[in-house]
Amino acid sequence: MAEKLNVSTATISNAFNRPDQLSEGRRRWILEECKRLGYMGPNAAARSLRTGRTGNVGVMLADNLAYSLTDPVASEFLHGLAEVLDRRHMNMLLLSSQDDDEHRSRLQESMVDGFIVYGWLKKGRTYDRLLQHGKTMVAVDFDLEGCTWVNIDNYEGARRSAEHALRQSPENVAILGLRLVDTDRVCRIRDRELFNEARAISVRRLHGYTDALEAAGYQVPAERIWSTPTNTHQDAYQAAREALTSSPRPDLLLCMSDRIALAAIQAALQMGLRVPEDVRIVGFDGIPEGANIHPSLTTVYQQSAEKGRIAARIFLGEQEDANVLLPTCLLVRESCP
Repeated sequence: MAEKLNVSTATISNAFNRPDQLSEGRRRWILEECKRLGYMGPNAAARSLRTGRTGNVGVMLADNLAYSLTDPVASEFLHGLAEVLDRRHMNMLLLSSQDDDEHRSRLQESMVDGFIVYGWLKKGRTYDRLLQHGKTMVAVDFDLEGCTWVNIDNYEGARRSAEHALRQSPENVAILGLRLVDTDRVCRIRDRELFNEARAISVRRLHGYTDALEAAGYQVPAERIWSTPTNTHQDAYQAAREALTSSPRPDLLLCMSDRIALAAIQAALQMGLRVPEDVRIVGFDGIPEGANIHPSLTTVYQQSAEKGRIAARIFLGEQEDANVLLPTCLLVRESCP
């Protein structure tokens, strides 16, 4: 193209990649001539081979894509991540750790400059594969060996919310947990093995609850702790109904997500119970829906979008490559005043 237009190759490159280096009229002429002659710009694949950079960031999600895009906390995280990547004109490729097609996964993973791993990544083929790539990795919401992480203070947030709820001296407490055990159904934890604390944020929240309860003189047996396999209304509603029909009926529900808490409020109201008079309910996450219902939800607000921004800045080298623990904030509302 440079020969045909009697300009330098640098001028052609600037027209496509650095428009500030040319006058608007000259750039428009070059682009129009290139289009007329059938040249649509530099080859991205060739450029990535030359520079070793693709301009893509792989976002490895613990759950499938459909779930991650509808979960309000994951959606906020992706929003914060996208804000920073947009500013740097970079793209993100959403990947799921649940993809069983290893050949396709390897191909997709080769198309990115590194990985931001969100949610939880258990050891296995996907974990080993990411390590083998030797690319930059940042973990979010869990600890990954040899990898910088961005977390919120799940333990402190849960403990503070439980301490607040216990000021009114409930008689019976139940905990509605999220993924406390490795199962695909709603269940009580009983003697099941909990996920490793370093791998599961819910276990940290559980420790926050139980430490606050023990300090206040309460003992919550394992059969008063439910675990939901997904953060969905269906599973949460089932767990809430089971808890609220158990004997003795709890007058305080500590819920490990706002979705679980909102389902618990619905279940309680449909059973003719008053919130907070008959049962007080506390959530965790601070999603907007919790403030817009009646009774409004007492919850722990976490900085979901900020987690995404920080993870992106660390990945891009805009922020110190060091672990980040973000504080939470207790929002006291009608469900547990």
